[in-house]
Amino acid sequence: MSRVCELTGKGPMTGNTVSHANNKSRRRFLPNLNEVTLISDVLGQSFKFRVTAAALRSVDHRGGLDAYLAKAKDEELSANALKIKKEIAKAQAAA
Repeated sequence: MSRVCELTGKGPMTGNTVSHANNKSRRRFLPNLNEVTLISDVLGQSFKFRVTAAALRSVDHRGGLDAYLAKAKDEELSANALKIKKEIAKAQAAA
């Protein structure tokens, strides 16, 4: 399972661990991923995602999963999230 957020596309970054003596060794900064279940109001269904804590705050700020996916760029979303985005758009168009 890759360490990439399904909604924002954030993944591991690299940098240096710097000691008190200013020695530098390479390290990885991993995203704060959480397994969450988000509910779509339009579809009336819940979906499991692996998202960062920052993405979870963004979903709450925008007013839920449906609103977040409507504004999200397709390049950032995972294949699963993109499929759900299209289902939501289709359901909203039909209603």
